[in-house]
Amino acid sequence: MIQREASAKLIELSKQYPVITITGPRQSGKTTLCKSLFPLKDYANLEDPETRMFASSDPKGFLSRFANGAVINEVQRVPQLLSYLQVVVDEHKLPGEFIITGSQNILLLSAISQSLAGRTAIMHLLPLSVFELAEYAEYRLSDELYEFMYKGFYPNVYNLNLNPSENYGFYISTYVEKDIRDLLKISDLNKFELFLKICASRTGQVVNLSSMGNDCGLSHNTIKQWLSLLETSYIIKLSNPYYKNYGKRFIKSPKLYFLDTGLLCYLLGIRNKGHIDVHPLKGQIFETFVFSELLKTLYNQGKDENIYFLRDTKGYEVDFILDAGIELKSIEVKLSQTINEEFFKNLNALSALTGGKIEKYLIYGGSEAKIYKDIKIIPWQNIHNIFAQ
Repeated sequence: MIQREASAKLIELSKQYPVITITGPRQSGKTTLCKSLFPLKDYANLEDPETRMFASSDPKGFLSRFANGAVINEVQRVPQLLSYLQVVVDEHKLPGEFIITGSQNILLLSAISQSLAGRTAIMHLLPLSVFELAEYAEYRLSDELYEFMYKGFYPNVYNLNLNPSENYGFYISTYVEKDIRDLLKISDLNKFELFLKICASRTGQVVNLSSMGNDCGLSHNTIKQWLSLLETSYIIKLSNPYYKNYGKRFIKSPKLYFLDTGLLCYLLGIRNKGHIDVHPLKGQIFETFVFSELLKTLYNQGKDENIYFLRDTKGYEVDFILDAGIELKSIEVKLSQTINEEFFKNLNALSALTGGKIEKYLIYGGSEAKIYKDIKIIPWQNIHNIFAQ
């Protein structure tokens, strides 16, 4: 089993809070991680119809079975269980008594805010990161960027050596559409599949609801609702613009990113790693890859998801801004393996705009770390190192 970077933070939190909540997309490894970190706890899966019926009809009896706490999977399936869980942990006052997981973030967090506020720590677990694969699985990373972007990072692709295109096709038709049916009762799944593909073609771009609606034949409000649903199910993430009284010339709509490039490649019709090199969106696929890796590192360390971008109406743009409160990290992303001075102009402009000190980085498709003046050049394999700077 590939060791997960989030393990250390989860163990730390389990010594402080009575309940640990782990959210993330289906098949990202939540259950495997919980069972490995807490092997002595009982396990209950609320996807199982009999277990779900028991928990729903007799929550007190269900929880009474777990003398030493438990790992409860997909707890959003029985949200009323959390109120009874609150009573149990308040009586016992034991750290790390229950570990609960869920794959529908908005349903789970809404229920938690009502029942477990102040009693639970919340962690998000996305699929594997490049750091985890390099550090714990001994994968060779020197020249396999396109392979990683094509394969994506869901654990079963690596653990079971699955065909990526087949795996993500099944993923869409089972997990994603199942969640869609549960949440919105969408009857026309063909139209939703078209919407998914339209979203894939817009990864790394500023969201334009009207344009997307025209392409899909859907209303502005429906597009907005479906985007929220994809974000809820950990398929996409919307990155907000960074602006602090810089005037009206800056774009204030979010950018759309997929959280896994394997799923993205499948929706774009990419069926082998060689297709990426000739695909017109290969730069946006790489930018999506970088965004996902940055977000994974933040989540695995239990940090806030403070990844922004900056763009004005004349085309000036900074790909990513990490806001840690007392400092900013400005990041430009280029797929090229060759460094060009043109890559640095936007990074330097942000310093003049904010008037503050900013750490500057260029993440590129090459394999050698360098420093150019005050800009740190980071190869794609070492994105994780930005957080150690």
